[in-house]
This record gives sequence, structure tokens and C-alpha cells, in this order.
Amino acid sequence: MNIDILSHEKNLLKSRARIAVADCDIHPSPKSVEIEIFPFLSKRWQEYMKTYGVIYRQGFPTGPAFPKGQPNAARRDSYPTSGGKPGSDLAFMQSQHLGPNNIQLGVLNPLQCAQGVQNQDFSAAYCNAVNQWQIEQWTSKDHRLKASLMVPYEDPLASVKEIEKWAGNEHFIQVLLLSRTAEPLGQRKYWPIYDAACKAGLPVAIHAFGYGGAPVTGGGWPSFYIEEMVGHAQNTQSLLTSMVIEGVFEKFPTLRLILVEAGFAWLPALSWRLDKLWDRMRDEIPQVSRPPSQLIREHVWLTTQPMEEPEVSNQLLDTIEWIGWENLLFATDYPHWDYDDPSRAMPIKIDKHQKESFFLNNALKLYGLEQ
Repeated sequence: MNIDILSHEKNLLKSRARIAVADCDIHPSPKSVEIEIFPFLSKRWQEYMKTYGVIYRQGFPTGPAFPKGQPNAARRDSYPTSGGKPGSDLAFMQSQHLGPNNIQLGVLNPLQCAQGVQNQDFSAAYCNAVNQWQIEQWTSKDHRLKASLMVPYEDPLASVKEIEKWAGNEHFIQVLLLSRTAEPLGQRKYWPIYDAACKAGLPVAIHAFGYGGAPVTGGGWPSFYIEEMVGHAQNTQSLLTSMVIEGVFEKFPTLRLILVEAGFAWLPALSWRLDKLWDRMRDEIPQVSRPPSQLIREHVWLTTQPMEEPEVSNQLLDTIEWIGWENLLFATDYPHWDYDDPSRAMPIKIDKHQKESFFLNNALKLYGLEQ
């Protein structure tokens, strides 16, 4: 359940999860790019970044097209007491989030990492730098934290090289892409990334956001930030449809896909529509030999934040049961403003087994971390 920071900020530090939790979406940030990231960049790319900056694949070259609901899209209480951006101080994260909420596994998903920017060579160098930074500043200092393998996904060959470099490294548990890509993610341009991830035994996570050069909705540029927020689900449905219809899951039968921060209640309706159209038009796509809903259930997991919250709570239960409890991964989105507190996140009553699966065991099983 989304927290109203203005109303509940005094209670956030006091919240306690009653069971162990896997948080599958934590956003770390460097305190300073020059201090923490530059040591992992060559002199060439340091000078390039100082001179030209990060040039995004869109008409808004300096950053997101829409201002966020809060500065840095962050909770007001998430700024470290030592200074710096939210998510930039491990000790503060430990005391505010990891410890109080009994986080046993925290998956780091860095954003603003130059993954899909115009200069693909710079993108590759910066992704590699962020991968090294995650280990040095985070995962080597707290065993609960695991890193996402950042790749320059618009350059599949460079992405494969980065995956192969880190394959088998215990610090990384997934490959991370962003959802707004230059082309639909089912197209063959991106297949080498899926192939390399499968060979490395890593799931592919796709986080909402990014810069593909197109408007953030299928109908053009919207007027308001709230429309961009809603558009994350629209974009994610499009990429999932592309991956199903292009035959990605049949080509890579061991591929595990995680959809991050795009909600999940839309999945049943999308699956029903895909099944209906596949049944009528399957001769157009012989590469898809089974109903799309079957492929989705076998290959797709979704993080729960932001969770849809219908007024009739049992409707949420019906939705989850159709998707499958085992296909949902709990996430807080810490330190962002729409953070989901583990003690408040599930607005319906569930049994002990469902709770343990939802908050912890699904993630441990998916990432191969079961003891």
C-alpha cells in the first residue's frame, strides 16, 4: 500500500515487518559521480562526461521529460543525515530501511546509468563503472544486498560482453534493462542479451523508465506527471506483448523475465486478450506454439510496487490468484516517494504460506538463493 509521506512520515522509521523480507527494488545512488563513479571510468570518458554530459535518446537532453512528485522522486525523510542524495548512504539505508524492515535480500536497481543513451561506447563504459561501483560501495559491505548487472542494451554485443565478464560473480543476481527502448524488446536486435543471460543463469529484469526516443505513451506526449506514471504500465504491456509474439520465450525456454515497478493488475486482461487473438490469428505467428498466457505464467515475474488497490479488496485477491502467488516479488521502491512499507503493503488478509512466499520465498527461489 502506498504511503502518504506527508501524513505518515513520523511513523516510517518505526515500521516493523513481522517476517523476513526480500525487497526486489532498491535504488542506490552515488553521493557524487566524480568521487564514486569516475574512479571506474577511463580518463577519456571522465573528460567526455565533464564536457558533454549524458545525452539521452529524447528531445529533453538534460533529464526526465516530467518533473517528479518529489525532488529526486524521493521520500522527504530519505535524505541521509550525513548529506547527499537519497539512497547514497549505506549506513543510513541500513538504519532506516534494511534493519527496521528485516530485509534479508535487497536487490539494487540503479537508475540514471546511461544505459540507453546516444553514445553507445560511453554507455558501455558507464555501465561497467556502475557495476564495479555496486560491488565496492554496496554489496561487498552488506551481504543482504545483491547487484543488478547494468548493460548498454542498445548495443547488444557490448551487453553480451558485459554479461560474460560478470557471469558467475556472486554479487550479481540479474541483468537489468529499462522499459523504454529504441525498438520493442521482442525484436531480434535484443536476442543476444537474452541468450547471454540464459547462459549465465541470470534472470532479465526490466524496470519501468528509460529513454527510447519515443513519447512516454502510445498516443504521444502527455501533459502531466501522473500520466507518465500511468504510462509505465502501458509501456510494460507493450514490451511484454512484443516478447511473447516475437517468440522470445519459445526461442529461450530458460529465460526468466522480471517486470519491475509497472504494477501487475493489468496482466490478466492482457493475457486474455492475447489468448483470444492468438487463437484466431495464430497462423501469422507460427513461432508461438502455445497460448500466450501459458508462456507468461512460466516465464514472467512481477514486482508488486506500485500495487493496484481496488476499493473491493477481494478483487485484488482474485487478480493475484489468477497471476499466481509464486509469480509476485515484493518490492518497496526505496527511497522513492511512493515507497511501499512492508508492514502496510498488503491490503488483504493472507495466510502464513502466502505471506512467506510473497514477502521472501518467491524471490529466494527465483534468484537461486534458497538455503
